[in-house]
Amino acid sequence: MKSTANIIGSGFSSLAASCYLAKAGYDVTIFEKNKTIGGRARQLIKDGFTFDIGPTWYWMPDVFERFFLDFDKSPEDYYSLEKLNPAYSVYFGKDDFITIEDTLEKITIAFEKEEPGSSKKLKKFINQAKSNYDIAIKDLVYNPGVSPLELVTFTTLKKFDQFFSNIKRDVRKEFKSEKLIKILEFPVLFLGAKPSDTPSFYSFMNYADFGLGTFHPKKGMYEVILAMEKLAKELGVAIKTDSPIEKIVVKNGEYKELVSNGKAYTSNIVVSGADYHHTETLLDKPYRQYSENYWNKRTFAPSSLLFYVGFDKKLKNVNHHTLFFDVDFDVHAEAIYDHPKWPENPLFYASFPSKTDLNSAPEGKEAAIFLIPLAPGLNDSPELREVFFDKIINRFESLTSQNVKKHIIFKESFCINDFINDYNSYKGNAYGMANTLTQTAFLRPKLKSKKVKNLFFTGQLTVPGPGVPPSLISGKLVADLVTKYHHSL
Repeated sequence: MKSTANIIGSGFSSLAASCYLAKAGYDVTIFEKNKTIGGRARQLIKDGFTFDIGPTWYWMPDVFERFFLDFDKSPEDYYSLEKLNPAYSVYFGKDDFITIEDTLEKITIAFEKEEPGSSKKLKKFINQAKSNYDIAIKDLVYNPGVSPLELVTFTTLKKFDQFFSNIKRDVRKEFKSEKLIKILEFPVLFLGAKPSDTPSFYSFMNYADFGLGTFHPKKGMYEVILAMEKLAKELGVAIKTDSPIEKIVVKNGEYKELVSNGKAYTSNIVVSGADYHHTETLLDKPYRQYSENYWNKRTFAPSSLLFYVGFDKKLKNVNHHTLFFDVDFDVHAEAIYDHPKWPENPLFYASFPSKTDLNSAPEGKEAAIFLIPLAPGLNDSPELREVFFDKIINRFESLTSQNVKKHIIFKESFCINDFINDYNSYKGNAYGMANTLTQTAFLRPKLKSKKVKNLFFTGQLTVPGPGVPPSLISGKLVADLVTKYHHSL
């Protein structure tokens, strides 16, 4: 008789785990609280416009390829991928921007133009970043975070000092232009921490950026979710939507069943890809591994204020991905990490998928996503959202030299309260737990419960960390642990 596995949530990590467990012979059922699958990577469709609610950047394509290859498939079997050129542009003032193109050679030319002599330094920096990337992918991120010895290999020992310096120090040692510094510090924001708190080793994100490039799946990131859903169903996975979990039942220290919509569902093991903190609140207190004090002391990645906007015309002077760094980076970071508050002058990011993808907006119109990083746990209200939309749209008009406000057809927002309501996200964080030195690898919350037999976790609050590629990896890691520690097959 087949062993059974219940999985909580249907985001990237849960879908990945479901595929690996089904391949290993488990009878798998996914429970999703929302009406549609995808977790934070859901989709908004309105008036002919299509938006990715969550992730919009497709980086580290090799991780996606490795995932599908594990099932003798490739991404191309499910969706079309386009490498963006330019990858993105960064505004520093009115009509003052730097464009990052699709090859390192082109990027070095842009750097040299901004800071003579910087192209040689950039090549050296990216070579180091590539070395780190190779080690991270081959030796580190596919480890389950069980032991500190996972970090100790011949190659990682040579990089040991990089865990005790930081990205900010390394970048500023080589580059003088504040514009170039901001561009090089930006990728580690995907890891959820300030550059000054991110170990030097994580420069591998710069290789993901400049070395591998930025891609776009045709029809958006949700196509990756649909691809994983199709693969999961091909492997026999069942998916139940509108199925929030009310209780994880444990008897004598062993998981027994889930309760959803008042009905009990038994299985041999359970994997939660839902918010880790929330999942533990579904357990009776004696079975929780981490206290409220523990969670309160962790460094969480930011939350976000997002706007999904339909314009009745095409916009000028922007690319598919456009960053607005015309205000003080450090002051905004302080408002997120050091003294949490709404930032007075926020940095923001904008995505215009209809610049690349005709599926994103009706002909002659533009789909736009605006994102402001925020400290988790702040008060969130419709009034505050409007204040901050006005702040960024006024700056947007000035920086890009165009009038757009009167061309808005509709605008929808998503912020801290929505992250809590839709995803049970701790303090409304958007990206999980930051990858700081004290929250790396074995120092992150564990994939396997120490208190409940046959209870496992996956996703952005455990290993390897925040982001879409790490979530795919997390699903593989937890499935490997399940098959290692659950022997009833």
